[in-house]
Amino acid sequence: MASLIRSAMKAIKEKGISNLWKEAKHEGFLATKIHNIGATLVGVDSFGNKYYEKLENVQFGRHRWVEYGDKQRYNASNVPPEWHGWLHYITDHTPEQLQMFKPKRYGEEHRPNLSGEGDEFTYHSKGHMLNPSQRDWTRYEPWQPTKA
Repeated sequence: MASLIRSAMKAIKEKGISNLWKEAKHEGFLATKIHNIGATLVGVDSFGNKYYEKLENVQFGRHRWVEYGDKQRYNASNVPPEWHGWLHYITDHTPEQLQMFKPKRYGEEHRPNLSGEGDEFTYHSKGHMLNPSQRDWTRYEPWQPTKA
């Protein structure tokens, strides 16, 4: 409780009471926003989700969290994979930082998997009867032991 009061006093000192109140009122749900006091906004994704981090006076493993953009119909699947990795401590880099590390040769966008979309996209092995270059099994000669 003391750390919460210290964080609140620090936020009031940095932003001022009126600005802090306006921000809390603008964001909505004043009661649920109290945990954001003293936290830093790390980023916002395309869905409007906000990602926060608070490193002081917080148990490790609970210092990163997401505030969903749609407060009525939120779902964990709304978190993109890049932010999922940051939230679950797989990486300490945000998606903006990861874009800098991404090599140029991997710059292609994702293409859908077309298997099952027609015979021209379906792979058939050499032994499959629908493969036009089906393997000829008549060349097979069984091994015969030599008689001594």
